[in-house]
Amino acid sequence: MTADVTIVGGGPNGLLLACELQLAGVRPVLLERLHARSEAPRANGLVGRVVQVLELRGLYERLAGRAGPAQPLPFYQFSGLPLDLRDLRENPLHVLQVPQARIEEVLEERARELGVEIRRGHELIALHQDDDGVALDTRGPQGAHRMRTRYLVGADGGHSTVRKQAGIAFPGTTDDSFASRAGHAVIPDTPLDPATGELALPELGMRLRPYAHNRLPNGVLTFAVMPPGSGVHLVATFEWDQLPVDDSTPMTFDELRASVRRVLGADLPMSPPTTPGPHLLRRLTGINSRQADAYRADRVLLLGDAAHVHSAVGGPGLNLGMQDAINLGWKLAAQIHGWAPSGLLDTYESERAPLSQRVLMHTRAQMALMRPGGDITATRDLLAELLGDKNNRARIAALLAGTDVQYDMGYDNGHPLVGRWLPDLRSHLTSSWTQIAERLRAARPVLVDLTANTTMAEAANGWTDRVDMISAPSADRSLPASAILVRPDGYLAWATDDDTSGQSTRHHLHKALTTWFGAAS
Repeated sequence: MTADVTIVGGGPNGLLLACELQLAGVRPVLLERLHARSEAPRANGLVGRVVQVLELRGLYERLAGRAGPAQPLPFYQFSGLPLDLRDLRENPLHVLQVPQARIEEVLEERARELGVEIRRGHELIALHQDDDGVALDTRGPQGAHRMRTRYLVGADGGHSTVRKQAGIAFPGTTDDSFASRAGHAVIPDTPLDPATGELALPELGMRLRPYAHNRLPNGVLTFAVMPPGSGVHLVATFEWDQLPVDDSTPMTFDELRASVRRVLGADLPMSPPTTPGPHLLRRLTGINSRQADAYRADRVLLLGDAAHVHSAVGGPGLNLGMQDAINLGWKLAAQIHGWAPSGLLDTYESERAPLSQRVLMHTRAQMALMRPGGDITATRDLLAELLGDKNNRARIAALLAGTDVQYDMGYDNGHPLVGRWLPDLRSHLTSSWTQIAERLRAARPVLVDLTANTTMAEAANGWTDRVDMISAPSADRSLPASAILVRPDGYLAWATDDDTSGQSTRHHLHKALTTWFGAAS
């Protein structure tokens, strides 16, 4: 038996890709070496565009425990510098605070509902490509096994076996000039301000903010109640130029306490949690900033951390990796179904790799700005002054959220929405919006005519097997376009303000449909 797609790695990225493929009519096989989901604390939530992506697929309510739409945060930070976002016309910083273990639980539930085959306890050992597919040597509960697949996707993390076996280089840097320590701790009420959650240390003349990188002369301290409502704080430190750390020894709570003391210059009353875990206690002695020099080697593709690793500062990891999955899923399915236009699968790398480069850039910049020293302090003072300007705050917020994206759609009809994320039409449409949302929830491309003209469906008649047509006439003159073509990943392949019956409009529409969804049938 040959699988159409095999995914190695059952984290959020691999699970989401499996869901996307299944929605598109492709039955993937997902291999995960762990026999059960890990409950170990890892990422603490989702930041940026990915929150809206999950809402698009109907997963936001499951994760948030409430109905959408997702609301952006009024405040955020860049390298510990506060960002006041309340005066932005469009605030892109949506945040959903939910532990990674819960994200994986919800995505696995969804994958199984859709019929995805998940093989736990299966590990990839080696792969061998040929013209027709990829042979996989795996090891599972019953021992060694060989299988074939038409395409293989590595979603197996920063130490990706798939990437190494495919011979894809992973250039970049490792910053081992500092150590980070993090752990769950109980902080008594006495030093905490009940109104703001700030850590009040009057003897040191300090008030430190929760959910922030508090830069101090001896390092950085962060603290926040995580998971929310648990009553337990996640406390973390960054220290530079410390004595060498023996990574062969396990992290202890006393080590965390001592690190906090060095950073603060005083003891912080805290104790290990006594509530049921799992509780984090982790030491990191370096950060890799690396990106694969190719996201694809013939029939092998890389996804998420297998393609890029970076500092976690600002929380961009799942925002980047899960959007990789949304971008790749429909394109890979089109390739397998046989209607993909030439080069469609190559646009996965051309669209997503530049976004990874931007994340590498801003996470490295944020880490550099937290280092100790007078020159860094002066640079931060200058940046804080620049962030007083609303336009600069908007640019930084878009960078952190990953919303400063305008994909190259291969042509230019002059409309500013082409290549950008689907605008919010809920305030303009009523029942028609529900119809649009249902099709996007099913990961279908949608052509939406927002006028009363009936010729749009006729103009796109040759693509009805691949693209859903929706007539959503509206008299609202503030609509951002008269018609839009939305890709399954939520980005606009085409938009127009013109009369949808015109020859020029039809010409550009046909070009967009052919570019992204193949020749008319």
